[in-house]
Amino acid sequence: MAFEIPPGLMVSVSGIRGRVGVELTPEVVSRFAAAFGAYLREESGRPRPLVVIARDARTSGPMFAAAATAALQAVGCDVVDLGLVPTPTALFSIRHHGADGGIVVTASHNPVEWNALKLCSRAGMFLDAEEGPRMRAFVNDRPLPWCSWDGVGGRTCDDGAVQRHIDAILRIPYLDVPALRHRRFRVALDCIRGAGAVLLPRLLEALGCEVVGINLEPDGRFHRPPEPVAENLGELERLVRESGADLGLATDPDGDRLALVSERGRAIGEDFTLALAAKLVLRHRPGPVVTNLSTSRVVEDVAARAGVPFHRAPVGEINVARRMQAEGAVIGGEGNGGVILPDVHLTRDAAVAAALVLQLLLETGVALEGHVGQECPYVIVKEKLPRDAGPLEETYRILAEELAAPQVDRQDGLWLAWPAEGRWLHLRPSGTEPILRIIAEAPGEAEARALVDRARAALARGAGRAGPAPAEAAGAGG
Repeated sequence: MAFEIPPGLMVSVSGIRGRVGVELTPEVVSRFAAAFGAYLREESGRPRPLVVIARDARTSGPMFAAAATAALQAVGCDVVDLGLVPTPTALFSIRHHGADGGIVVTASHNPVEWNALKLCSRAGMFLDAEEGPRMRAFVNDRPLPWCSWDGVGGRTCDDGAVQRHIDAILRIPYLDVPALRHRRFRVALDCIRGAGAVLLPRLLEALGCEVVGINLEPDGRFHRPPEPVAENLGELERLVRESGADLGLATDPDGDRLALVSERGRAIGEDFTLALAAKLVLRHRPGPVVTNLSTSRVVEDVAARAGVPFHRAPVGEINVARRMQAEGAVIGGEGNGGVILPDVHLTRDAAVAAALVLQLLLETGVALEGHVGQECPYVIVKEKLPRDAGPLEETYRILAEELAAPQVDRQDGLWLAWPAEGRWLHLRPSGTEPILRIIAEAPGEAEARALVDRARAALARGAGRAGPAPAEAAGAGG
């Protein structure tokens, strides 16, 4: 009997996601992990592929990591278990071990009731739009190569992954570690009781920082909504003000996104993380910058002032990373606080972002509020709507015709831009939650909200005119 993918399970380049005990069960995890192992056997040509496995701090993580490990062993894979580490640490470790791939058990920014599998290639990057379908063929369409007693894979543990990751960050060529240690920044830190708590405090201490923290117990019991957006960082804002910190840092549960709080105790918005990291890198190494379609123009402005090429890719870390490879980018990432620095690896990394921002403050002698004040005062509005099963093509057509933007991009949903006016609108289905995302940016809040309202109205009209849903691949990214 064929395995049936549960309705509501999110399958995309961002992994396989579902609510624990509903769409995501040990049976589902085992099936996808075994399929991944079979895929790696075929791709590598090796009878015993080596697979790195790791998890974040969610309470369901040990259970799902055990299920995935058993399934991998059952199709003949050897497993290196990192235990509880940030996602970027796991991806860094794939290359260290010369592994054929990796699985990270994490639902990243999703609410606590969710978990997921993120599937990674031997390059230490997530599977892309070409690799993913080949792997998923083993879920239903191809037989799994279950092993007999003498072919079962082995399992070893690696407890040195976090320190190796920290050491690699300390070797970033334009990071002045002695000067940072001398400066002794005071940093307020919120790791939301997630995987970042096993790395960020150690890195900051290695950089000479005095750390005052909250939510540093990695038990997966989130004390705030897990996405590190400004409205969720009130506790950290208070900590910055009360402790006199130079800045505040907040991560998501798996430690690949970083949000900033200024010395005044004000969350400045996660888009500034990439902008400030890029400002630092471009001081030392001019070159192309890549981000996604949903990222603020503040990053584009940083690239323009440095006189370097700027490119946008579809949402989803792997889409940005692939475009970075193609363009030879020196830095890239996503406007959700995800910074990708090729000097370390091609994946979003909150720890790398923290180090770059601290180096920028050191070199310039300008506090965070000062850097924010140097940028154009854009206002970005982000909304989520429940997604029904209908197609979006009619909505896209209506919006494109009515708004007649000079720039139209269909890489990922519909992106419309008015560069001369500093405005853009992005409408797309999420690849990590059953929702639609509407994001608009403009010099003023009223202008941005007007664009969101136009998108909402077009959605209502498009739903009424929609025909049969076309066959489409799963959405890309967050």
